Amino acid sequence: QVQLVESGGARVQPGGSLKLSCAVSGGRLAFYTMAWYRQTSGNQRELVAQIFSGPRGTTYADFAKGRFTISRDNERGMVYLQMNSLKPEDTAVYYCNRIPNFEWGRGTQVTVSS
Repeated sequence: QVQLVESGGARVQPGGSLKLSCAVSGGRLAFYTMAWYRQTSGNQRELVAQIFSGPRGTTYADFAKGRFTISRDNERGMVYLQMNSLKPEDTAVYYCNRIPNFEWGRGTQVTVSS
C-alpha cells in the first residue's frame, strides 16, 4: 500500500519561500505521474502542479506559474514543491498524490501572513 507523507509547511510572511516535501513509500515512484494539490476550508482541492513520470516534464496551474517549481527524486522516493513569492492567497493545506489518486495523506499546512 502506497503511503504519502507531506512535510515542510510553515507560517511565512508574504514574499517568502517554502519547500514542501512528499515522501512516497510502498510503491514505484518512478512510474507515477505525481502532483501537488491544495485545499482551503470549504473548498475543493485544486491542482497546483504535476510532474510526469516520463519526458513530458511538468505543468502548473496559472497561479503557480513562475513562482512554484515541482521536482522529484525517484531514487529517494521524494517529490518536492518549491514555492517562492508567496501570497496570502496561497494559504492552504498542501497535499501530494499520484494521478490517478492514491489514498490521501494528511497534508501540510502553509500559512502566508504578516
